[in-house]
Amino acid sequence: MQLTPILIGFFAALSNTTSATQTFANQGTAPAGWDFVLEENRGTVEQVTNIVYGGSGTAIKATQTYTPGYTGRYHSEVHHFQGYHRREQGFYGFAFRLQDDWQFSPAQSYNLGQFIADFTDTGCDDWMPSSMVWIVGSQLATRVRTGTVCNQGTTQFLNLATVSAGTWHKVEIQASWQNDDTGFYKLWFDGVKVLEKFNIATTIDDTREFQFHVGLYANGWHDDGGMKGTQPFRQQLATGTTFADADPDQWS
Repeated sequence: MQLTPILIGFFAALSNTTSATQTFANQGTAPAGWDFVLEENRGTVEQVTNIVYGGSGTAIKATQTYTPGYTGRYHSEVHHFQGYHRREQGFYGFAFRLQDDWQFSPAQSYNLGQFIADFTDTGCDDWMPSSMVWIVGSQLATRVRTGTVCNQGTTQFLNLATVSAGTWHKVEIQASWQNDDTGFYKLWFDGVKVLEKFNIATTIDDTREFQFHVGLYANGWHDDGGMKGTQPFRQQLATGTTFADADPDQWS
C-alpha cells in the first residue's frame, strides 16, 4: 500500500534574540533549497505544481510505500540542518491537509515534523528526535524530550485537536528550548491555542544543534510492525521567530 503526502512548502526562521529574524525559507522546491532529502525504502520526494497551498506555486510531494518484510524505517522527508540549539527560542509552523478519503480507523501514528540530532558518539543513542508533531487516528499530538541522551525522559501531549479530512489545518509552535524548568512550549491548531506549558524542560541537556525534518515519516508502520489500512495525505510546513513567521496565511 502507498501513503502519499504532499509537503506544500516550508518557511523557517529562528533566532535566539528578541528581534524577529527570518533565517530560512522554502516554499515548495525540492531538492533545491534543502540541506538533504531522505528517501527510505521505496519513498520518493519530488516537486509538483498540481496541488499547492493557496492555489498557486509549487509543492513537495513525498510518498512512501509499505513493504512486507522490510524492517527499516519509512522516512520521506526534507531536512533543514539549522533547527535549534539549547537556550534558543523560536516559532515553527506548518499547514497540512488529509485527503478526502483519509482513513482514521484503525488508528496509526504518522509523524509530520521532528527536531532531531545525531548522538551516535555518545554510545547511548543514534539519531534521536526531541520534539515531534504527529497524528494518531484523528488526533493531533506532540511531545518534548528531556534529561540526558543516556537518561531520556519523554512527555507527550495527546488529543490536542481533532483533524478533519479534506481540509487544510494549521499548526504553530513556540518553544523556549531549555533543559531545566525555565522553558516553555506552546501549540496552536487552526489559530486556537491548544497547548501552553510554562516552567518546563523542553530539550536534552546537550549543546549540539537539532535539525528540523518535515514531510512524511510513517513511524507507525515500523513501530507497530505493519501498516493498518491505507492512507493518502497532504502537507505544508513553516517555522519562525514570531507567530506571523510561522502562520502559513501570512507567508510572503
